Amino acid sequence: MNVSAWSIRNPIPAILLFALLAFMGTLSFMAMKVQQFMDIDLPSVRVSASLPGAAPALLETEVARKIENAIASLQGIKHIYTKVQDGTATVTAEFRLEKPTQEAVDDVRDAVSRIRSDLPGDLEEPIVAKIDLTGLPILSYTVDSPRLDEEALSWFVDNTLARRLLSVPGVGAVSRVGGVDREVRIELDPDRLLALRVTAADISRQLRRIQREDSGGRADLGGAEQSVRTLATVRTAAELAELDISLSDGRRIRLGQVATVTDTIAERRSAALLDGRPVVGFEVVRSRGAGELEVAEGVRAELARLHAEHPDIEVVESFNFVDPVVENFEGSMSLLLEGAVLAVLVVWAFLRDWRATLVSATALPLSILPTFAAMYLLGFTLNVVTLLSLSLVIGVLVDDAIVEIENIMRHLRMGKTPYQAAMEAADEIGLAVIATTFTLIAVFLPTAFMSGVAGKFFVQFGWTAAIAVFVSLVVARLLTPMMAAYLLHPPRRLHDRPRWLDTVVRLSGFCVRHRWLTLLGAAGFFVGSFALVPLLPTGFLPPDDMSQTQVNLQLPPGSTLDQTLAAAEQARVLVARHPQVRLVYTTIGGGSAGGDPFVATGVQEVRKATLTIRLTPRNERRGVTKQSIERELREALTAIPGIRFTVGLAGANEKYILVLASENGQLLAEHARRVERELRTIPGIGGVTNTASLVRPELVVRPDFARAAELGVTSAAIAETLRIATSGDYDQSLPKLNLSQRQVPIVVKLPPAARQDLDLLRSLTVPGRDGPVLIGAIATLTLDSGPAEIDRYDRLRNVNFEIELNQQPLGEVEKQALALPSLRQLPPGVFQTTVGDAEVMGELFASFGLAMLTGVLCIYAVLVLLFRDFVQPATILAALVLSIPGAFLALFVTGSALSMPSMIGLIMLMGIATKNSILLIDYIILARREHGLNRWEALLDGCRKRARPIIMTTLAMGAGMLPIALGIGTDPSFRAPMAIVVIGGLITSTFLSLLVVPVVYTLVDDGIERMRRLLGRTERHVAS
Repeated sequence: MNVSAWSIRNPIPAILLFALLAFMGTLSFMAMKVQQFMDIDLPSVRVSASLPGAAPALLETEVARKIENAIASLQGIKHIYTKVQDGTATVTAEFRLEKPTQEAVDDVRDAVSRIRSDLPGDLEEPIVAKIDLTGLPILSYTVDSPRLDEEALSWFVDNTLARRLLSVPGVGAVSRVGGVDREVRIELDPDRLLALRVTAADISRQLRRIQREDSGGRADLGGAEQSVRTLATVRTAAELAELDISLSDGRRIRLGQVATVTDTIAERRSAALLDGRPVVGFEVVRSRGAGELEVAEGVRAELARLHAEHPDIEVVESFNFVDPVVENFEGSMSLLLEGAVLAVLVVWAFLRDWRATLVSATALPLSILPTFAAMYLLGFTLNVVTLLSLSLVIGVLVDDAIVEIENIMRHLRMGKTPYQAAMEAADEIGLAVIATTFTLIAVFLPTAFMSGVAGKFFVQFGWTAAIAVFVSLVVARLLTPMMAAYLLHPPRRLHDRPRWLDTVVRLSGFCVRHRWLTLLGAAGFFVGSFALVPLLPTGFLPPDDMSQTQVNLQLPPGSTLDQTLAAAEQARVLVARHPQVRLVYTTIGGGSAGGDPFVATGVQEVRKATLTIRLTPRNERRGVTKQSIERELREALTAIPGIRFTVGLAGANEKYILVLASENGQLLAEHARRVERELRTIPGIGGVTNTASLVRPELVVRPDFARAAELGVTSAAIAETLRIATSGDYDQSLPKLNLSQRQVPIVVKLPPAARQDLDLLRSLTVPGRDGPVLIGAIATLTLDSGPAEIDRYDRLRNVNFEIELNQQPLGEVEKQALALPSLRQLPPGVFQTTVGDAEVMGELFASFGLAMLTGVLCIYAVLVLLFRDFVQPATILAALVLSIPGAFLALFVTGSALSMPSMIGLIMLMGIATKNSILLIDYIILARREHGLNRWEALLDGCRKRARPIIMTTLAMGAGMLPIALGIGTDPSFRAPMAIVVIGGLITSTFLSLLVVPVVYTLVDDGIERMRRLLGRTERHVAS
């Protein structure tokens, strides 16, 4: 059934259908979430185990290796990453993508449960959780108040502000950065402890037994039932100081006799500063399924209400990952409109008929709006990937309508009525329009089934593009002919043909007459363009040009909070001098804004600081890229001695990570130093940092086993006494002061000055068989060193080298790095591997290659079904070969890298280039079969009749992508290479299709004729 003819005869159903689809699309567009990236589910699980105060070397042996061995036997495991720091071991299990995430979490939890009895008894219960890629902050604020002190302001953030913001739909978490925590500190007097023969552990243990509330039991008094509660708590620090404590030998002392009890703040382990001014910060994380825009609007509205209630509280936005989302969304909408307007102008320039232009232009909104409805039903969001997909296909959506309307206009110039012209033209062009659309769908859809992590992101890309193109086909077959039949008027001048068309026909005829010369020229162009491929840089993702960056500082192990503060302030002053820097937000020992969701950061340390920098907006710094600013910041920061630093956001795809692994930690560390020296010789790169564990100073206690056994002292007692005396007991063991809204921990330990006196620590007592014993009498205390941090990869010690690309292509840096002598000749037992972007880049290129091959096979299958021929579709596929040289040439001329966006452009180019050949070959076959023309006449007539729609559609697509290629609007770093590839390939494929495809058609046709004659002679010979 000819649907176009049916629609022309029955216009009302088509009008109602598209009115309904447009209405549904509008509602869907308004209801869709706006996100940076869609929420993807990766089967990666993180196990966090904490034992406060434990050294990394101890945790590696006692905890990390046991958890690794338990996880390694699980089905589907791909990699195991481990980071061991002071008091914390974090093990990340990465499973293969086919593993269901919940099954992976359950398997890891079961594996950890099986070995729980083998882990240290004091270890906090290991936390098993899946890695949530939405778990990074999208907004960061600082809070200040002239009325509240730091502790009150911190409690205001923890209690009032966090509770209010968590009620906002879409907010997943609110975490404080900097500030202080309230605690009741019991500072023991070492001299009095020694005089009374009492240990810090005794005091802490007795307090935990006394200061508590217990429930249990039941009473029946007065004919009613009552529950029994034991209330043995005090309300203030003063009451606590008056508390009597019984000692192990039966004596009784008042707590105030041996300690100073104060209601104060906990020891500072983190800080936040805004432009050098101390503040209390907090970060907002969105929940899974929520959109950044709606969360930001809700948070800002709630903060405005909070400020109205507390006018003395000043809240300043310090970091914002929502603005890039807004910029991308608004920029994509602008690009859609600009591309649509340019495509419509191309139609007007060729047809010079406002009615025909209106009919063609109608296809754009009526293709986009139903696509929004389908996206909403599929659960898609408006994110970078889907908006990118729509931006790229905007020029394609009008193609089918252009082909239809141009053919109808050609029939009108023959003197037919609009109704008759629409009926005949739609019937004539129908097969070609369907074939071109389904070839595009055959190209886009395989990207939705790509493997690897990148495939998770491209699911929505492939489906969005395929749906939009399919809807444009429905519009072109149902609506465009119907509107043309009732809206168009016969043109004033019949048989009007532009002069350039005759030139195209003459050139095409020349090429057909000189077939071998034409093929030789095309082959030379093809080979020459492929010779450019080795000259093209290769990369994964081009660096972005957003208005935010970071500086990460790392001081030597053992550095104090004050030393880190001084270094961070020195770095802030240097950074703030740059004319493009607007604001600097510093965090020490906390905060995760701008981090990499794929990398386990471990526990925060006081020796590490992060400077989050807000730059001037991109449109206000013309010609100055973020990468050039970062390069200047690197040069400025080299003036600070004794620090390691990196510049750039952790997840900004601007680094190359190289991994060395070995079971021999000493050999690995020695070779890592050599590799680092050679890596620094690579020209053009930024800084080189590695995770080779720096040694940290340690106070090592070595008991005399014979003496300790004689006095009845255990190693556990020594460790407990020193731990409680210097840093307090474990958090779960601390007694609490119960207030109306919170519990305040009660920490028993020595005053800070006591930790600086080695002789005083030796004089501490531990319980023995015959009474307290001095630690110095049974153990030696010496200063030593141990690893500050241990990294492991697949159950081996590893060192990660992080190389800042500094605008260098990832592939080039990787090639130069792997060619270094130290990496070509690794010592026995040391292995080299690649993680991060380089690993994903390899998987991505393989997936894209498979997607392109699948696309070609699908195109061929579609053409065979539509043309009912196995040989002539090969002629159409010649256009694919003709489009690739232009793409490579465009990349070479513009200096763009062969990266992921370039590969997307190549896939799109495959479908677009095939369209031109289909239009041409379809008419040649039609002219020979139905109009009775010979091959020469059919070739020339095909070029004459189809050159105009081919060039029109090419210019419309090119015009639609021109704003993207020129970098107009939103950040062009990712989009521009795609548009450059498509435009470059379109230019060459269009002209070569008109000139070379007819030549290929004649050669294929001659081959078919020879085969027929050969088969005919064979049949006659057999018959005779």
